[in-house]
Amino acid sequence: MLPTLTGVGRLTADPELRFTQSSKAVASIPLAFNSRRKNPQTGEWEDGDVFYIRGTAWERLAENAAETLAKGMEVMVTGEVRTESWEKDGQKYERPALLIRSIAPNLAFAVAKVAKDAASQQNAQGGQRAPQQTQRGQQQYRQGPPPQDDPWATGTNEPPF
Repeated sequence: MLPTLTGVGRLTADPELRFTQSSKAVASIPLAFNSRRKNPQTGEWEDGDVFYIRGTAWERLAENAAETLAKGMEVMVTGEVRTESWEKDGQKYERPALLIRSIAPNLAFAVAKVAKDAASQQNAQGGQRAPQQTQRGQQQYRQGPPPQDDPWATGTNEPPF
């Protein structure tokens, strides 16, 4: 079993989205994890050791990450740590890599407007809702009336319990 890493890191570059020959999306997401701490004598923040790792996300996660994330963003990420191996000019190389299972911006430093992606929306609603473009180029979905058995659709700000 491979070790799982869950942590807070920063993107060291924008995600790079590409597609395999079979049209599967894959994004390379370079990450840095550091041990930043506050010096009690000076009150200043100091950077400690840094762990760099290349993350890889696949399919819809890859596409959504490439559209959402950018260099310098702090993210919360979970994935399996692996070893990538390759050979170049007769030399064998290895480096740690992260197969990303989930990744999200840290809302302490960013504002996010959450919207289902087009594929999730079609799967959840049988393709009945059409996306609309906003001024910023983001897709939003027109919401229909809530289901009649939705306990949160009471029209009040109080929870239904």
